[in-house]
Amino acid sequence: SHSNPLNWERKEEEEVKAPPEFQAPPTVIMFPRQQEIRSKGLRRQKRDWVIPPVNVPENSRGPFPQMLVSIRSDQDRNISIRYSITGVGADQPPNEVFSIDPVAGKMFVTKPLDRERRSSYHLRAHAVNMNGERVESPIDLYIYVIDMNDNRPEFKNQVYNGSVDEGSKPGTFVMHLAAFDHDDNTTANGMVRYRILSQTPHSPIPNMFTINSETGDIVTVAAGLDREKVSQYSIIVQATDMEGNLNFGLSNTATAIISVTDINDNPPELTSRTVPENRINVAVANLTVIDRDQPRSPNWNAVYRIISGDPIGHFTIITDPHTNDGMVTVVKPVDFEQNRAFMLTVVVNNQAPLASGIQSSLQSTSGVTISVVDINEPPFFPTNPKSIRFEEGVPAGTSLTTFSASDPDRFMQQSIRYSKLADPAEWLSINTTNGQIVTTATLDRESIYVKNNIYEATFLAVDNGSPMASGTGTLQIYLIDVNDNAPSLLPRESQICERINRNAGINITAADSDTDPNVGPFVFELPTFPASIRRNWTVSRLNGDYARLSLRIQYLKPGVYEVPVIVSDSGNPPLSNRSVIKVKVCPCDENGDCTLVGAVAAAGLGTGAIIRREKERQTKQLLIDPEDDVRDNILKYDEEGGGEEDQDYDLSQLQQPDSLEHIISKPLGVRRVDERPIIPESQYPIRPAVPHPGDIGDFINEGLRAADNDPTAPPYDSLLVFDYEGSGSTAGSVSSLNSSSTGDQDYDYLNDWGPRFKKLADMYGGGEDD
Repeated sequence: SHSNPLNWERKEEEEVKAPPEFQAPPTVIMFPRQQEIRSKGLRRQKRDWVIPPVNVPENSRGPFPQMLVSIRSDQDRNISIRYSITGVGADQPPNEVFSIDPVAGKMFVTKPLDRERRSSYHLRAHAVNMNGERVESPIDLYIYVIDMNDNRPEFKNQVYNGSVDEGSKPGTFVMHLAAFDHDDNTTANGMVRYRILSQTPHSPIPNMFTINSETGDIVTVAAGLDREKVSQYSIIVQATDMEGNLNFGLSNTATAIISVTDINDNPPELTSRTVPENRINVAVANLTVIDRDQPRSPNWNAVYRIISGDPIGHFTIITDPHTNDGMVTVVKPVDFEQNRAFMLTVVVNNQAPLASGIQSSLQSTSGVTISVVDINEPPFFPTNPKSIRFEEGVPAGTSLTTFSASDPDRFMQQSIRYSKLADPAEWLSINTTNGQIVTTATLDRESIYVKNNIYEATFLAVDNGSPMASGTGTLQIYLIDVNDNAPSLLPRESQICERINRNAGINITAADSDTDPNVGPFVFELPTFPASIRRNWTVSRLNGDYARLSLRIQYLKPGVYEVPVIVSDSGNPPLSNRSVIKVKVCPCDENGDCTLVGAVAAAGLGTGAIIRREKERQTKQLLIDPEDDVRDNILKYDEEGGGEEDQDYDLSQLQQPDSLEHIISKPLGVRRVDERPIIPESQYPIRPAVPHPGDIGDFINEGLRAADNDPTAPPYDSLLVFDYEGSGSTAGSVSSLNSSSTGDQDYDYLNDWGPRFKKLADMYGGGEDD
């Protein structure tokens, strides 16, 4: 029978005092025993206890089916029992979310649950005998889906519009933004907080506005709003769940466009003009007025009056509704020889009265000398810069917009032609006559030419006046990100202890060229092939952007392992990438740090990386008799120095270094000065099998020349050519041999080399008679 370690069979008089949400789910749920209680002739049954709910986290990765609890009847000791469950999620839609083994009574969940679709399930468990007869009363099972932070906040709109009067005081309400999170708003998963990421432009200060982090209300925080200087602000607002925790929460952004509305805080000011004679019934001059209030509003519209200087009414002044200029029109012929100048006194007012406390400018009334000077003014782009939004990846040949200019010379019939001035990525073309912009290549948000998601191109508009005049306009294309870049694993290299009980694991993350919402949270997985990867390693999730790679087994042999990890982003659809991290597995000390020897071993180097013992050379013919062979007492190493008199090199190079980091991390081909270079060794002369007095000198000289020119030889001397050396030798230094010597050899000096060269001295010394 099944054990019941949590002892869910309670006595009748016991009560379940802990609320269900604080109870662990039972391993085994028993059908409750029932007692018959008689009361005034009636019979009723009383249950032993209340079965606590089963909590199941949403988005489980399985494997499925995943066991939740076991249900059993204590009557299964005597008879065969068949178990079943009913209710929504079992035999009612959505069907087969939960299943039960009819014999063992084990209940399973068959697929991942989504709390945002359904947060709880109510099932009933049944027990019948083999004849289908009920042997237990059904019990109620409540399954609660536990929320995970799998939904980022969403703004209803990507762009919100608001307005505020210029000159508004700090604390003035501007507008409201709101984002909704589908996660449980009673937990941090669904609690959204707001903050302002940026303000454009930064005038007069970068923080003209603030936002209530909980309500999303935007208010002014500083004085100085002036429509004549900045007429519109663009605010980027970020909404983050997890109560605004930027490390664990998910975020989204929206743009708030705040228009600064005009008040009449600038009186109009006149500029003077002149007019030639003999022009009638035409507008011969414009009186230009400067008014920084809102264009084409009563606060800006000018009304001109000539109050003196034109007694017989040669002129009238008509206000142009588009430019606010006063068009001086000659209604009676003017004779220059009779009237060389007309000193007109003109007064200008607005349609609306000035705001309270604003004084009329002295320049509202002026004596004006009228003369017309026709200047060809350059074309201008009414909206400059012009901003448009497109998804990246739109193909070549896509029409984006029409970017056309206007010619301020309204009284001259001129045409405008367009051309490109700056198109860094060569993505665009413009129709020379109508200004239509068409793509010539695919737009890529991740291009180096895109800054802060915006690609800028500049165009030129030229009229055909005399002389020609030109104007420039900037087109800003805001590229909306699509998920077209797979994430890559970081870091690419790390190290870990060989034993799991000393191992804290390696924190891994990912880099993605895309932006929200096409980046994190990331999913890190180990591939199923080869099987050794999941057998030796495991990956656990830390948060949306980080996971931990650690050993699954108790011990892994030191060395460098290439561990593949599959990283997926949160795009729709998501993109995945199989990356490799090189993990150095090494022995560690009690602090969990790689030991010095462990670092060398993990890098694939033996202790010979510090002092390398020479491999045994092949047996060679000796220059002395076998009975005098002393090789058994000689230890041979690659790094050998000269004799006792040859000490002009740095012996510190033979000492064990304080750190092996420079060995492990150095690039290929860079070695210590006391290491043999990895290149083919020079060819030394082969010693004849039987020494002959006539060639021993040539042999020694050839060996010296080869050693002098050998790039693989240690920088100490040519001693490695010879076989017989040892510490504490009484012989002189071999450095006394001159590799460039020529002529006959005198071997008498061999007597001074000690007992080991005595036989050579006897064989080859002795003067001419030998």
